Amino acid sequence: MAIVELVMPKMGESIMEATILRWHKKPGDHVKTDETVLEIATDKVDSEVPSIADGEITEILYAENDVVPVGTVIARINTAVDADFATAAPVAPVAAQEAPAAAVREEVYVPQYETASAPHEAQFVTSGARFYSPLVLTIAQQEGISFAELEKIPGTGNEGRVTKKDILTFVEAKSKGLTSAPAPQRTEAPAPAEQPVSRPAAAVTPSAAPVTNGVGSQTASAPVSTGSYGNNVEIIEMDRMRKLIAEHMVRSKHTSPHVTSFAEADVTNMVKWRDKVKGDFEKLEGEKITFTPLFIEAMVKCIKRYPLLNSSLDGDKIIIKKDINIGMATALPTGNLIVPVIRNADMLNLVGLTRQVNQLANAARQNRLKPDDTQNGTITLTNVGTFGSLAGTPIINQPQVAILAVGAIKKRPVVIETPQGDTIAIRHMMYLSLSYDHRIVDGALGSTFLSAVAQELENFDPNRRY
Repeated sequence: MAIVELVMPKMGESIMEATILRWHKKPGDHVKTDETVLEIATDKVDSEVPSIADGEITEILYAENDVVPVGTVIARINTAVDADFATAAPVAPVAAQEAPAAAVREEVYVPQYETASAPHEAQFVTSGARFYSPLVLTIAQQEGISFAELEKIPGTGNEGRVTKKDILTFVEAKSKGLTSAPAPQRTEAPAPAEQPVSRPAAAVTPSAAPVTNGVGSQTASAPVSTGSYGNNVEIIEMDRMRKLIAEHMVRSKHTSPHVTSFAEADVTNMVKWRDKVKGDFEKLEGEKITFTPLFIEAMVKCIKRYPLLNSSLDGDKIIIKKDINIGMATALPTGNLIVPVIRNADMLNLVGLTRQVNQLANAARQNRLKPDDTQNGTITLTNVGTFGSLAGTPIINQPQVAILAVGAIKKRPVVIETPQGDTIAIRHMMYLSLSYDHRIVDGALGSTFLSAVAQELENFDPNRRY
């Protein structure tokens, strides 16, 4: 038997561990080289781990939701399985191929579930809240399983978490009439075991708080029933990314005293230039040019003049970054947000910026970002105008000290000063807002930088080349 070990891959220089989100294969399944075996997550980026050889999965060493260090063996693949099957074929051509896989599956999963059911059920009754993976929640929604029923399912995963197999087993049992409704279970169970469930939510939450790691207060607050919220409500569990975003935003507001300044820019020249060149630009460069690379270009020029905006704070030390790595807030189809980073933006011309913007935005929306794509940003741009907002007060992306928001571009009548006198004209106008960390960036510097960006956009050369 030739065994190949599948290890947790290294996803980036600063990534030391990853969370297993979902196994696509189980013991006994055949895999081909480069076929997806599992999905993993690091910070906000989800990735797929492919097989490194053809063969049969013989062993899975970690469960879904387990956090595994980089380089650790997570599964084993038997690459000699085809030879084994060929040897067994003369005895029983069909059964010999199916029986070994079935035996492995039976041995690994069923006994574990049966022996662990009682302890995990007891553990859950006293915990008050558990983490559920997006996959488990999706199955629950599709199968019409209520939150109260989900809470009663014994979990065989790490720390009693409900796995895909657990919920599918529950669904099968329920369809056969083998699972009682949650309400009768609570009334028929012995009083000592059910007392924690019948307590008010406020009494349960403190004991569950340590399990939630800060963000989980949202999870812990979800009661066993919807009674405390009324009947006409829907309770939605935060997915993993939304929990990370929530934690990051709360930490940022607690860390940095936010100040937001506003400015207005006449971007008529920029709008007309883009309208004029976008067709030829796409033909020549193979890329669609949006306003985003133009905004980033203006930011880069101003950061060079005001480098304190491109820094971070370590205690009482100000760390000014020499590299200009601009984060680009990107909305995902799921409704979540991610910030891929354009590294060394000051070294790229407009064509290079456009390519980077488009590639990172597409990768984000298609869930193909690598962990390194979201690391080491030094300042962030968010385009709130994409969704029609005129302006916003963005939250700083820690450990950065500033974030620039650009609003929707609108045509408005504006007073224009000329040597011949004032006149009113229809111009393309846009609001900009800059949120900055008041610990090291005062109003004078923040407003000056913001005004400089606005002036760069207003002074856009309508006759320039790319």
